[in-house]
Amino acid sequence: MSDTPTTRSGFAALIGRPNVGKSTLMNALIGQKIAAVSSRAQTTRRKIQTVYTDDRGQIVFLDTPGVTRAKNKLGDFMLETSRNAVAEVDLVLWLVEPSTFIGAGEQTILEKLKSTKVPVILAVNKIDTANQEQVEKSIETYKKEMDFAEIIPISAEKNENLARLLEVIFRLLPEGPLYFDPDTVTDERMRDIAAELIREQALKHLDKEIPHGIAVLVDRFSERPDGRLTDIDATIVCERESHKGIIIGKKGAMLRTIGTAARKEIEDMLEQQVNLKLFVKVRPNWRDNTMLLKEYGYNMKK
Repeated sequence: MSDTPTTRSGFAALIGRPNVGKSTLMNALIGQKIAAVSSRAQTTRRKIQTVYTDDRGQIVFLDTPGVTRAKNKLGDFMLETSRNAVAEVDLVLWLVEPSTFIGAGEQTILEKLKSTKVPVILAVNKIDTANQEQVEKSIETYKKEMDFAEIIPISAEKNENLARLLEVIFRLLPEGPLYFDPDTVTDERMRDIAAELIREQALKHLDKEIPHGIAVLVDRFSERPDGRLTDIDATIVCERESHKGIIIGKKGAMLRTIGTAARKEIEDMLEQQVNLKLFVKVRPNWRDNTMLLKEYGYNMKK
C-alpha cells in the first residue's frame, strides 16, 4: 500500500442572498483580496474564481452574485450565473445569517439545492453578531428544511471556524490532481481585479441608487519598463448626467476620494506603486443593453 497522502481537488460554489458575506469569506479563505466587498447589494456581479491549495489538495472557489429577483438584463445575467455555478461544481457552500426566519431569497435557493446531486455545506455566517442560542436555533431551523452534508457556524469577518470549514470541504471533495499550479490564487486578470476594486470604492463612497447603475472599465493597464509603477486608466460608467456630477463631486472631490482609496487597494494587490486616472462616462440604461453588457464583461447567452 502506498504511503502517498490522498490529494483531493474540486470546485466549490459559494452561494447565498446578497450581503451574506460570500466575497468576505472567499477573500479570507485564500488570504488575499480578490473580490469586491461592501454592504450594498449587487457588489458581486460576475462569477469570480479563486484557488486555495495546501498539502491536502486544491479547492477552486466560485464566488457568485447574490440570489435576488432580476429587475433588468444585468439582473438576469447575475441570476443565471448563480444558477449555472451550482450545476457545474463538486460541492456547494451555502452561506446564511444566524436567523430562524427563512426569507424568499433563501427559499429560492433551497428549491434549487434540493435537486442538486452534490454535497451541500450550510455555513451559518456572522456568528460574531449573534449569541450561541441564536446560532443554535438557526441551525435547527435549517436542519428541518434539508439534509445537509455538514452545518458549520463561522465568522468570515473574524476568521472564526474557517479551518474547520476547509477541513470539511476537503473531506467532501473527490480525489484528483491539482487543476492549477500550487502558487495560483486566481485566474482573474489583474486588470479585472483592479476594476472590481475601483467599483468597490465607488460602492462605499456613493449614496443611494447610484452604485447599482455603475460599471468600471479599465482602458489601460501598463507596467513601466523598470517594473516600479503601473499606469491604470479606468472609466466609471453611469446611467445619468446627474449621476456623473455626483460621482465627480464638487471640484472633482468625490472622484479623487474614490481614486485615492482604490489606488491603495490596487497597490496592495500588485505590491508596487500605481498611477491611477479615473474618468466618468454616461451610458443611459446600460444595464438593459445587451451590447453594452457584453462590452462591460457581462456576457449574456440570449
